Amino acid sequence: MPNILTTLGLSAAPGQAPQNHASTLLLANWALAYVLMSTRVQKNFYGLDHNVMPRDDLSKYGEAAVQAGKLDRRTLNKLKRQEAAHANAQEGYPFFVAAILVSLYAGVDNETINTIGVWYTASRVVFSLLYTYIESSGASYLRSVAWWSGNISCITGLILAGKKL
Repeated sequence: MPNILTTLGLSAAPGQAPQNHASTLLLANWALAYVLMSTRVQKNFYGLDHNVMPRDDLSKYGEAAVQAGKLDRRTLNKLKRQEAAHANAQEGYPFFVAAILVSLYAGVDNETINTIGVWYTASRVVFSLLYTYIESSGASYLRSVAWWSGNISCITGLILAGKKL
């Protein structure tokens, strides 16, 4: 019976070589950063989505939407945090791509590459949720821990690759 690590692709069943999930992890993190974390669906729901300049929607139309009763202040602030988490994921994605590609090029073993990818993905999901839903200043430092966790996964991949090159 396979264990959870085997199921996640982080280790191989006895006598088998582990599969490499780098392509799947790259695609999944691209979808997370560029599609799933986007605020477009929510902004459309509240009538705030303007395709001409969608990056300005919340700053340009958000306050007027609160004043008109289309949404409350808390929802506007949540959308702003979600938009910031979305931008942060896009900014961090190239570092993840570099870590995975350099690890592949250097010949880092598949289990390690898979572990780094799952570690990064989990960190980014947690970061996004914490950034979007935490409203207090003190608790907001938890998202910094998640952010650093994702970056440390990439740094780990680069260091391990550097040792092989």
